[in-house]
Amino acid sequence: MKMFLTRAVLGLRRLQQWLVAQAAFGILNILKLFPADAAIDFADRAARWVGPKLSRHRLMLTNLRNAYPEKAEAELQEIALSSWGHMGRLAAEYVFLDRLFDFDPERPTRGRIEVSGIPIFLDLRDNPRPFIVFTAHTGSFELLPVAGKSFGLDVMVLFRPPNNPYIANKVFEFRSARMGQLVPSHAGSSFALARRLESGEGVGVLVDQKFGRGLTTTFFGRPVRTNPLLAKLVRQFDAEVYPARCIRLPGNRYRLEIEPKVDVPRNAAGNVDVQATAQLLNDKVESWVREHPEQWLWYHDRWAIKKTLRD
Repeated sequence: MKMFLTRAVLGLRRLQQWLVAQAAFGILNILKLFPADAAIDFADRAARWVGPKLSRHRLMLTNLRNAYPEKAEAELQEIALSSWGHMGRLAAEYVFLDRLFDFDPERPTRGRIEVSGIPIFLDLRDNPRPFIVFTAHTGSFELLPVAGKSFGLDVMVLFRPPNNPYIANKVFEFRSARMGQLVPSHAGSSFALARRLESGEGVGVLVDQKFGRGLTTTFFGRPVRTNPLLAKLVRQFDAEVYPARCIRLPGNRYRLEIEPKVDVPRNAAGNVDVQATAQLLNDKVESWVREHPEQWLWYHDRWAIKKTLRD
């Protein structure tokens, strides 16, 4: 009887996940029928209407108040609302990634995409060596690996699949066709990245996610747990490290930036300081978020403090 009930619960759970996935796919398929700008703008408005009605909105406001104790409540509310709009845009942009990335090196100012740091892209492509590009959930961050592939820069990208397995499979298929080699984050993913760096090639990682077993660092002056993986890979393979981000611009335009390599902190013996490197990543992401706070995903429980909502 117990086994039957367990199977029944699992079956209902899978059915619920399938229904949610079909609803999400249906909405995205409807968006495909419209021009990209109209669909993305509609998704922004819809998310601004739905988001504040969800329980995650409370967590978002808590995070904003903790990060910006000096800001007035009205300003924090406006940032939260804009952040929901940003998430709506992210969802809609999945449908149009092929059309959105229209950068032409021969006519760099003609499309909706601007690219800053082209010489760095080309240097990494033409002079192979181990390197790590890190970014955060800012702007339309999914465009970064698309840009790398368009420049012929073959980067293995570590990503966290959605919890819904049906959505995860579809997202993996979609990303694989447009972003090069992908590695879902799981227990063995670090070995895949290590093999990649060992062969003298590059990897890309997101560094602004909470990692329960991570190093204690700070973000906006508050304690967080940060994954030490990037720092350990740098220490093992002497890999160069490059920050990269996407910034949303008015009129559904985007600026992609890859910055010069960072000076990785080292201890007195000349070895990579893993703790200091983890903090360096947080400091860089914080500087990006402070510049465009509405373009970060504030609904995640990034801070290592106890809350009633599950991350």
